[in-house]
Amino acid sequence: MMVRRLWRHRITTAGQVSIPAEIRTRWGASTVSIEDHGDRIVLRPAQDDPIDALKGILKGKGRELSSDEAMWRLDESERRAEDRRWSDSSSTRSP
Repeated sequence: MMVRRLWRHRITTAGQVSIPAEIRTRWGASTVSIEDHGDRIVLRPAQDDPIDALKGILKGKGRELSSDEAMWRLDESERRAEDRRWSDSSSTRSP
């Protein structure tokens, strides 16, 4: 069971607040995000590098394509679209 604790700290003239070592150690974070909810401020642990945080986020969501396969699929899609355009234009012409 998580026991909630309350700390009270002054904000320095530079706008800084210290986070107690117990909390820093528990969360293992050196960066936090700050959310303003209007009636409260929420600090959340954040990744030091937001780009690194996104790596692997889509892993397992689908099969990765090689660049050659992706280009082939794009070309195939364009060929189909072109075929549809030709068939649509030929069906509107009268013989």
